[in-house]
Amino acid sequence: NHTYSHWYPIFAIMVGSGVGAKNGILFKTAESLEQSGKIKIVALDKTGTITKGEPKVTDIITFEADKTELMKTALALECKSEHPLAKAVVAKASDEGFVPDEVEEFKISSGSGLSGILNGEAAYGGNLRYVSDFAQIPDNAITTAENLANEGKTPLYFAKGNKLLGIIAVADEIKEDSAEAVKELHNMGLHVVMLTGDNEKTANAVGKLAGVDEVIAGVLPDGKEKVVSKLRQKGRVAMVGDGINDAPALTSADVGIAIGAGTDVAIEAADVVLISGSLQGIPNAIALSKATMDNIHQNLFWAFIYNIALIPVAAGVLYPTFGILMSPIFAAGAMALSSIFVLGNALRLRTFKPVTG
Repeated sequence: NHTYSHWYPIFAIMVGSGVGAKNGILFKTAESLEQSGKIKIVALDKTGTITKGEPKVTDIITFEADKTELMKTALALECKSEHPLAKAVVAKASDEGFVPDEVEEFKISSGSGLSGILNGEAAYGGNLRYVSDFAQIPDNAITTAENLANEGKTPLYFAKGNKLLGIIAVADEIKEDSAEAVKELHNMGLHVVMLTGDNEKTANAVGKLAGVDEVIAGVLPDGKEKVVSKLRQKGRVAMVGDGINDAPALTSADVGIAIGAGTDVAIEAADVVLISGSLQGIPNAIALSKATMDNIHQNLFWAFIYNIALIPVAAGVLYPTFGILMSPIFAAGAMALSSIFVLGNALRLRTFKPVTG
């Protein structure tokens, strides 16, 4: 029976993994299934995870240029970037019939902005901190941008030479079920953190809509891993993301969870994949992990009790007093029965009901 006991946890893990797959949750390893239930902190990337990842241009405000110059400059720079915000600007400019001009000496400052030479003049695009290093930003522009940020929009500054051309605001709606998923994580007693490269005002506006406990804004793509490492000092951390930039953080977390609609790099780096792309898969994964581990503990407990009760009987401990001696055939049958009992208990996991969705 010692040999059989090695299979007792595997029964539950196999059933738990199957139930997870049925509910759109792929646990890559038995360890990821085990660790998911021990999570205390959930760190969520914003774009594409809490939000739909389909930002759209909401406002175009000019300052020292007309709309045509602003849009042409923005298109020329942003068409060379793969960032979701850049794609929103390109889509808007293209819809309005603009064609990108050629940019020379193009450079990307990760998480901050873009620069290049456009028609012989230096052009810049990005956040306030980046663009203000090259151009004069008037106070009324900063006030306008702050108002946009308070509405949950991300203001992008564009400049040529040392003059500010204007601001293009981009917004990304949160997924319909993000707030519900965060609420369920709270019901489980978990601390929920949102990570984003957005400025603090925009981040706080989105974080408030999602209902997270903590917002960490202004995080550069290569800084997410450091944030996760710092959070791990407070407890076990699950990092949830969908992009290439999230891969290091997914790897460094106790459990990395990738959104199924995300990039191949993120999915490869993660321990758990949510096929549906919905955050509701997170509380479901945690609940299933806990149910599976409880089942394993039950199986080991009953197997232990079973062996304590029957091994002495099989060894003949009752024979001197009561004259009872168990036949080896019955002893073998009793051991097989214990495995059937454990397997039946493991199959109870098939009745698992998702906590959300």
